[in-house]
Amino acid sequence: MIKASDFGNDFLWGVATAAAQIEGAAESYGKGLSIWDTFSRRSGKIKKGHQLTTACDFYHSYKDDIALVKLLGFKVFRFSISWPRILPTGKGKVNKDGILFYHQVIDECLAQEIVPYVTLYHWDLPDALEDEGGWTAFSVNHSFNQFVRLCAKEYGDKVKNWIVLNEPFGFTSLGYMLGVHAPGKTGLTNFFSAVHHTAIAQADGGRILRAEVKDANIGTSFSCSEIIPYTERESDLLAAKRVDCLMNRLFVEPLLGMGYPTADWEVLEKFSIQHSTWRHTERLTFDFDFIGIQNYFPLTIKYNAFVPVVQAWEVKAKSRKRPHTAMGWEINPNSFYNIIKQFSAYPGIRNIMITENGAAYHDKVVGQKVNDQERIDYFQQYLAGVLKAKQEGLNITGYMAWTLMDNFEWAEGFNARFGLVYNDFKTQQRIIKDSGLWFKDFLNR
Repeated sequence: MIKASDFGNDFLWGVATAAAQIEGAAESYGKGLSIWDTFSRRSGKIKKGHQLTTACDFYHSYKDDIALVKLLGFKVFRFSISWPRILPTGKGKVNKDGILFYHQVIDECLAQEIVPYVTLYHWDLPDALEDEGGWTAFSVNHSFNQFVRLCAKEYGDKVKNWIVLNEPFGFTSLGYMLGVHAPGKTGLTNFFSAVHHTAIAQADGGRILRAEVKDANIGTSFSCSEIIPYTERESDLLAAKRVDCLMNRLFVEPLLGMGYPTADWEVLEKFSIQHSTWRHTERLTFDFDFIGIQNYFPLTIKYNAFVPVVQAWEVKAKSRKRPHTAMGWEINPNSFYNIIKQFSAYPGIRNIMITENGAAYHDKVVGQKVNDQERIDYFQQYLAGVLKAKQEGLNITGYMAWTLMDNFEWAEGFNARFGLVYNDFKTQQRIIKDSGLWFKDFLNR
C-alpha cells in the first residue's frame, strides 16, 4: 500500500477550490456580478435551477474551512481570487472589502501554517466585461493585466505561489463554443477569439507576476485527457489526433514558443497562420516555473461525420462497460500516468504539479458519517499512477485533490459531490467523509 512518504519529504500535498464554487456572498460586500452569477439565473442552464448565491458560504466560514485543511493533514490550500469581488466592473474602481477579504484568507492560511496557492482566474469573469465581449474582445487583456497587477501588488509580499489560469480549454470551449457554461456563447468564431486572448492572458499574467513579486513560483494549469482512438482505423486515429490537438496542445504549445498546433487540420492551420507573426508568437510565450495538470478521465474517440468541424465523437465509458464515476467519467489510473508522461515530454516543461484530480459519487450521510469507499479506491489508484511516473524520474512536485468540500459544480449545480468533506447546502454543516479521514491517515503515514 502506498504512503505519502513514498513521494519524498519535499512533495507538496494540497486541496484545491475555486471562489465562485465555494464563497457565496455573491452580491454582498461590494462584489460585482460574474458571468456565472448571470448564467445561473438563466432558465435550464444549471441542473435543478441551482445558483451560487450562497454556495458553501466560505466567505463567512473561511477560518473553519482552512482549519479543516489543516486537520486533514494538507500543507497547501489552493483557492482563487474572484475578479469581480476586487474589481466589480472588471477594471477601474477597486472594492476595498474584497481586497481585505483575501488578505484575511491569506493571513489565516499563514497563521495555520498552510501554504496559499492562489489562482488568478478560475472562470468568474466580471459580467461587466462580458458586456464588452468578454474573452472574445481584445480589450479583455488590458483589464486582465490590471487585475493581475493589483493582486500581485496587494498580496505578493505574502503569497509566493501563483497559478495564472485554470483550464483555459475548459472555459473557452464550454463557455464560448458549446455554450453549456457561462457566458453561454456558441460558434467557432467566438471560440477562436476567446482562445487567442486567453493564450495572451496566460503569458502576460506570468510576466506581470515575475516583475511584481519577488521570489515568485509561477504556474498555470491545464485540463488534459489521454485521447484514445476507438479503433485502429485511420478515420478514428485522425479524429483522436484532432481532439488531442484541441484538448491537450492548444494552449501549452504556444506558451512554449511552438506556436499554435495544427494536427494537419485545415481549421487550425488557418487559425495558426493568422497568429504566426513574431509579435503574436513572442507575446504568447512565457517560461513558467511549473505547469499544473488537471486530469479526471481519458476520452475514447471515434470518427463521426455528422459532428461539425471536429468530426469526432466520444464513446462513453458506460457503453464500453468500463468503470466510471457518478459523472460517467472513466476511471483509468494508467491513463493518468500516460497524460503525465505526455506533458513531461515537452522539453520546456521542467516541473509538473497535479493541481486537480478527484471523483464525484452519490454520497449519502448515514448517522453523521459518509462512507465513500469508491472515492478512496479512486485516490489510491490515481496516486499510484503519480508515484509510478515520479519513480521513473519525472519531476512531479505536488498533488492537489479536488476538492476540499462539496460545492457548486458549475452546470451540475450542487448535484455533483467531489468533496473530501460533505456539505449540507441548507445548513452549511460540514461532515468529513471517510475519504477525508483516509487522506488524514495517508498523509501521516
